[in-house]
Amino acid sequence: MLPFLVVALCTLGACKAAPQPVKTSSAETPQPSVSSASKFDYYLLALSWAPEFCASHSGHASSSECDPTHRFGLVVHGLWPQNDDGTYPESCAPARPVAEATVQRMLGVMPARGLIQHEWATHGTCSGLPAQEYFADIEKVYRGLQIPAAYRAPTQPVRAGPQEIEQKFAEANHAASGAFRITCSGGNFSELHVCLTRDLQYRACPSGLRGCRARQVTILAIP
Repeated sequence: MLPFLVVALCTLGACKAAPQPVKTSSAETPQPSVSSASKFDYYLLALSWAPEFCASHSGHASSSECDPTHRFGLVVHGLWPQNDDGTYPESCAPARPVAEATVQRMLGVMPARGLIQHEWATHGTCSGLPAQEYFADIEKVYRGLQIPAAYRAPTQPVRAGPQEIEQKFAEANHAASGAFRITCSGGNFSELHVCLTRDLQYRACPSGLRGCRARQVTILAIP
């Protein structure tokens, strides 16, 4: 956790066929670093806007994230160890399946079993934490996030500038200016990225972390 992108190989169709964020600090796309587990500078929490994901990925219409009875807004895409220079560790250790009790607890904020397993194997193993603690940290940050009223559960599309959205999130969470980045796709708000210290406090994102470059974006309504 508002360009993020890599296809997640997951067991459920609900897994984001969409993109991990574009993690760049220069004109070149950085490669995953060979850092060992727990050696990183900060966390990036990626939160996907479910209405945009479901509208742009019709093949996942049957996924739990797109189930209209749940009316999901921001859901967790992942919590990613990152480095200030734009590199990031990945798949740092063999990953056993996440315990069923943990999966069940996380489905309310991360509504795809395959995504939960994928994020643990690809990113969680680089946190230096056991799976139970890694997912507990995700839930803690997600539950503590204050969503500005205008974006909480819109029943009509909302138009706003990326910087305006980011600033409102910073103010609502008493966070450092620049702690939030949004990404967009086809003029629509797609993900919110939140930069956190290793002890899960808000911090300014590195200057090289790109966000949405559109002048205005549309936040799709929650059906």
